[in-house]
Amino acid sequence: MKKLLRYISVLIVAVFFSSPSFAALNNGVWVNDARALFLQNKAIIMAINIRTFNANDKNKNDIVEIEKGETPGNFVNAVKRLDELAELGINTIHLLPVTPTGKVKAIGTAGSLYAISDFTKLNPQLDDTTNNLSVYDEAKAFVKECHKRNIRVIFDMPSCGSYDMFLAEPSLFMTDAAGQPLVPLDWTDVRIFKTQNADGSLNDAVYSLYKQYIDMVQKLGADGIRADVATSKPAKFWQNLISYARRNDQQFLFIAEASESWSEPLAPGAPFTPYYNLLEAGFDGWYGSFFNFKDWDNSAKFEKELSLIETIRKEFETKKQPKAVIGSFATHDVESPINTGGMPFANMIIWLQATLPVNSYFVDGIQTGDAYQYKYANQKAAKTYTDDDYYFVHKGKFDIFNFSRKPGGPNPSLLLDFKMANKLKSMSTEILNKGTLSFLDTGNPSIFAYQFKLRYSTILVILNKDLVYQSEGKISIKDHSPEDIMFPLKSISNPIMNKKNLILNMAPGETMVFLISKTDTPEKKEHSGFIKKTITTTPISPIYQNPKK
Repeated sequence: MKKLLRYISVLIVAVFFSSPSFAALNNGVWVNDARALFLQNKAIIMAINIRTFNANDKNKNDIVEIEKGETPGNFVNAVKRLDELAELGINTIHLLPVTPTGKVKAIGTAGSLYAISDFTKLNPQLDDTTNNLSVYDEAKAFVKECHKRNIRVIFDMPSCGSYDMFLAEPSLFMTDAAGQPLVPLDWTDVRIFKTQNADGSLNDAVYSLYKQYIDMVQKLGADGIRADVATSKPAKFWQNLISYARRNDQQFLFIAEASESWSEPLAPGAPFTPYYNLLEAGFDGWYGSFFNFKDWDNSAKFEKELSLIETIRKEFETKKQPKAVIGSFATHDVESPINTGGMPFANMIIWLQATLPVNSYFVDGIQTGDAYQYKYANQKAAKTYTDDDYYFVHKGKFDIFNFSRKPGGPNPSLLLDFKMANKLKSMSTEILNKGTLSFLDTGNPSIFAYQFKLRYSTILVILNKDLVYQSEGKISIKDHSPEDIMFPLKSISNPIMNKKNLILNMAPGETMVFLISKTDTPEKKEHSGFIKKTITTTPISPIYQNPKK
């Protein structure tokens, strides 16, 4: 019955929220549409690390031991997982850095993905050595295979250079008063680029490196760029680079890793450009502050964040410069939601992104509840490919430092919700973008409730933010009539109707998602007939009828 209910849910969603889908393949020729997709909040993004994406850890000790015949992820075996991503509704891949990694003062046994040592080459670690193709040709083929499945590919652009790179070309890097290179925060394996000269002009040598990187990834078929710590470079640097990239491709997407929550430079004396100025410089999108969501103990900050996003969107819309945001609830820099609040919280993040006017963003492994716990974490390594002989990892976070196992968790039920939520996302963009958002009083600060209402349809979302205790609340639904249909797309407990109030008794961390449809309008006659026919074969009832009775 549960499978039937899910199937019917998808059908009903399709009836109400179907909208023109993006299809970038035109007679077999790829036409980049990444910007258009993103700016309409239709991107469903999966961040992947090619080095681990389809790695083969035969002895299941979490580390891929190449010397023992185990195979790390590479551009060739990565293709085997693309059908899986397409089936899950992923339409955009964020490739974590694919450039060579530093080996001196390194972090981890394979080197941090963000310790870039060369802007003009691809990481030889990502090469399939069993064929005669170059790693460049393999990468180009991988992007092409993504495009065949209507999946866009955005490449990560690292913000700093490795210590190896500093040793080779120290003039490219900033120094302090003592002449020492600037180290960003606790990133001991990298140094900060000198992007500006003393007179404020751009450092042509550093700018040239980034132009070469753009040239390389565009030749590989890239659809866009995610700029790591974009705040660490001046607005003029980005304005010029974005303009340069779009001479070849107007749809080339630029996403800034920047947020209103971040206001400090990487190191004292280093440049810092606020997210708003980056948007003015030409970036299409930025990171919302959703990574703080786990700490919000009432809906006020949630409302404030969505209000800010809408304000920025409208401001730039008047300038004819549309902008959009990433739903950055759990990036590779954030601990796994499984560790934060177990399966309920992981599920909550999935459904939140499906029901907000944001671009969904996930890290590979989240879809099955990976806790990113590694048996080898911070132990002395049996084998290293850098000068670090420890398996360095960030606790509970995606490993970007070693030849790790393929990401994945033991929770197939989460995978079902992931697929369902992404289906809803792809079909409900119009109501999320154009509908009226309102937060509803629940009588309990632990229960968040919001709805998007457009014409005759409403998406209602209710969350119990308390991950430990059951929560009770009440929602007034006076805007709806007794003939309206309330169809649960995601629900564990059954709310009870009492006059015009929805009485809630929610499990810890529970998420409810409902589709409410008016059936008393001529325009909805055909749809209401479909729903009424559905109701006769399922336990779903009109909104004012208690399902328990």
